[in-house]
Amino acid sequence: MRRYGKHTDEDDVRVRPNRKGNRPRTSIRPKHEDAAEGMVLTVDRGRLTCLVGDRTVVAMKARELGRKAAVVGDRVSLVGDLSGAKDTLARIVRIEERASVLRRTADDDDPYERVVVANADQLAIVTALADPEPRPRLIDRCLVAAYDGGLEPLLVLTKSDLAPASTLLDLYGALDIPYVVTSRDELYAGEAATVVREYLDGRITAFVGHSGVGKTTLVNALVPEERRRTTGRVNAVTGRGRHTTTSALALPLAGAGGWVIDTPGVRSFGLHHVDPSRVIHAFPDLEPGTEHCPRACSHDEPDCALDEWVAQGHADPARLYSLRRLLATRERREGD
Repeated sequence: MRRYGKHTDEDDVRVRPNRKGNRPRTSIRPKHEDAAEGMVLTVDRGRLTCLVGDRTVVAMKARELGRKAAVVGDRVSLVGDLSGAKDTLARIVRIEERASVLRRTADDDDPYERVVVANADQLAIVTALADPEPRPRLIDRCLVAAYDGGLEPLLVLTKSDLAPASTLLDLYGALDIPYVVTSRDELYAGEAATVVREYLDGRITAFVGHSGVGKTTLVNALVPEERRRTTGRVNAVTGRGRHTTTSALALPLAGAGGWVIDTPGVRSFGLHHVDPSRVIHAFPDLEPGTEHCPRACSHDEPDCALDEWVAQGHADPARLYSLRRLLATRERREGD
């Protein structure tokens, strides 16, 4: 059956629509030169709360970013409604290059890498000296992740009234890591925050630790106007607390120009993403000695040149021991 007469014009011709949309795709993308700069404060089910100027704006990731995800601490560029009013939504069109990245995997055999925090200056590793018992292997793993990601570590030891700090500090003395020791009374009275704060002013600090060590209690004392729910008690059987912080959140330190990023409590810290060869960069006194190591040296084998380097007095033997302990941590599953 003939649909059209002899004298059809362009308006009479039916054009089959494109299945993917009537407008053809183009490789030219807008540059968004007028986009506003912001910082990601928290991420919740695809919605990102960002600080733009002096106001918070809720945004979503633009489709053109593909699978690239923004995380807490990211510097981003936004367009759309930037008023911050209720029920408004902006769009993140660009994620700036990261100065540092704290990453982890669920376990050592899990290839899926999770970026926890971006652009932090240091990593505060919070651990209790008792109730729950300290887990040196977990601390070691956090240290490896910090060194690999470009963050400076800070040890925050809590509950010193229950156990002495000397035993744990002896393990890390050769690494020259700054540390703070606090008691339960200081922690819950807020006095610990005063001691810790001098390490935080003017810096972006991510706090990490397993549940029940007092991490969120300390964060609440540092930023009292943004209190987060803390863990109630530690399980007497497992020695572990229950997770109460479920998402990372960046909080400003009043009058200090710094930021505190509280992260969810961790029970494991996989290092599948870490190349063991990069751990040596955290030991500048040992690194020159690797020039004479055999190819693909693990730095823990009979022919390793670091033994001779230390024997000649170029570095403290305790430093070599610490390096090898951290490298062994990378190869070991977290179970204690």
